[in-house]
Amino acid sequence: MKPIYFLILLALLLFYFIIELFNPFLKSIFVATLLTIATNSLYLRLNQKIKNRVISSSIFTISMTALFFLPILYCILSFATFFNQVDQALLIQNLNEIKNSSLSFLAEISFMQDFLQNITKQIDIGKIVQELVSFSAYLGKNSAKFMLDMILILIFFFFFTLFSNQIAQYLKDLTPINSDDANILFNESSSVMSVVFYSILTTAIFQGFLFGAFLSAFGYNGLLFGVLYGFASLVPVIGGVIMWLPVAIYEAATGTFFNAIFIAIYSIVVISIIADTFIKPLIISYINKRIVKTPTKINSLLIFFAIVAGLGTFGFWGMIIGPAMVSLFVSIMHLIKKYSNF
Repeated sequence: MKPIYFLILLALLLFYFIIELFNPFLKSIFVATLLTIATNSLYLRLNQKIKNRVISSSIFTISMTALFFLPILYCILSFATFFNQVDQALLIQNLNEIKNSSLSFLAEISFMQDFLQNITKQIDIGKIVQELVSFSAYLGKNSAKFMLDMILILIFFFFFTLFSNQIAQYLKDLTPINSDDANILFNESSSVMSVVFYSILTTAIFQGFLFGAFLSAFGYNGLLFGVLYGFASLVPVIGGVIMWLPVAIYEAATGTFFNAIFIAIYSIVVISIIADTFIKPLIISYINKRIVKTPTKINSLLIFFAIVAGLGTFGFWGMIIGPAMVSLFVSIMHLIKKYSNF
């Protein structure tokens, strides 16, 4: 056996055991790696001004905690606390009243009576409440696990950001392609992830603020509903509807029809049309031209479908994983075309 074959076999064997060794931390490492790549361009700009990698990495880690992880933790704890304190009998009674009020309101639409009756027969309020309570127990049980995962991701993110140059250079040296092509491969993938990450984060905060501030005028918890709307906006097309429609239905069922109509119109016109359709493309364009070091040239429609597919396949983190995989594949295909011409 040639020495090279022996070394390759030994490397593959050791790689398998390394994967097994780090298996409990693979998810945290992978998420931290994607976040590091996505924020690399902004980190480099910050570090040029501060000129201290430890301080820059610390600022970035604290910012990531405040903007990304604390809102998720706040939602989990808020829901867990709410469902643990809820009176199940009173909740069932209120939901039945809302159900009956909605049916009385819709009963005037004669051609939909049979359809509505078939739907209402399948709605078991008691079972729904039991599932909500069990969901709260699930949140409470998994909140500790989430906090542990969050801490691990932040620790890996800090060190990956701190030693990003050394890690990137080491990986480039391992690849069997020249340095310029390796830079193209890294920069293209990093640019796409940066555009997706910054635009999603910015628009989620912007739309969440618009919705939360508006609902606070009606006596709702503006912070909680703003955070929830921000996360709901990550779901393409129907994300905002998930939040404002139940609120509008609740207002209509409790007799405040004006509030329901006002909330629906505001959410559709101000947030869905003005903010999402007109302002969001301007934000993405600004990020692509001013913040990202190498503006991305990948079709925006392709990025959109990559986000949708990523969310469907990988869940929440798919919004970064999907575009990262697509952009990396496109970059590799360009390099294959280049090398095939030799």
